Amino acid sequence: MSVRVWDVPTRLFHWLLVVLIALQYATAEFHFLDMEWHFRFGYATLALIVFRLLWGIVGSQTSRFAAFVRGPSTVFRHTLSLLSGKAPASVGHNPLGGWSVLVLLASVLLQAVSGLFASDGIDTQGPLSDRVTTAAVKTWTRIHEWNQNVLLILIALHVVAIALYYVLRKENLLGPMISGNKLVESAPLRFAGILRAAVVLAVAIAAVAALIVYATR
Repeated sequence: MSVRVWDVPTRLFHWLLVVLIALQYATAEFHFLDMEWHFRFGYATLALIVFRLLWGIVGSQTSRFAAFVRGPSTVFRHTLSLLSGKAPASVGHNPLGGWSVLVLLASVLLQAVSGLFASDGIDTQGPLSDRVTTAAVKTWTRIHEWNQNVLLILIALHVVAIALYYVLRKENLLGPMISGNKLVESAPLRFAGILRAAVVLAVAIAAVAALIVYATR
C-alpha cells in the first residue's frame, strides 16, 4: 500500500540542495553568474546542511539518523542480501543508503566550509581567508578543489544507484522523494510538524548569518 515515508522539509532539502549544487558548479566552472553568487549559493548550502544535521536529530522518524544509520555488520549483511536479490524494500533509507547519505552530507559540508577559506590567489577569496595563515589558505583551497571532484563522483554514484534500483529491483527511489509516498508495508510513521521545521531552519540560517557577519566585519 502507499505509505507516507518522507516529510515536506526533507524533500524540500533534497531538491534545494540539488539546485544549489548545480548553480555553484555552473557559476564556478562556466561563469554562469558572478562569483559573488557562488558565495551566496554556498551560504545557502551551508544553512541547508546545518538544517539537515539538526533535522536528523529532532525531525520526522524516517529523517532521523537513528532510523537509518547502522553498524558495519548490518550494512554488510544488507549488501549481501542486495546482491542475492533477497533484500526487502526499506521504508526509508536502507543501511547501505544511510551511509551514502552521511558521506554525501559530509562531502557537501566540507565543500562549503573549505570554500570559506579558499582563494584563487587573484581576485576571489573566501570570506574567512584573511583570518588564517597563507599556508592554511593554500591547504583549504586544495581541499576545495579536490573535494569538488569527490563530490561529483559521489553524486554520479548516487544517480547510478537510483537507476540500478529501478532497473534491477523495480524499486522507484526517486518518486517517493517527490511525492513523499512509497509502496511498502509499514506501521504508521511519526512525522514532525512544519513549525518545528521552521524553528530548526531559523536556527540554521541564524548560525550561518552570524558566521557571515563575523567574516565581513
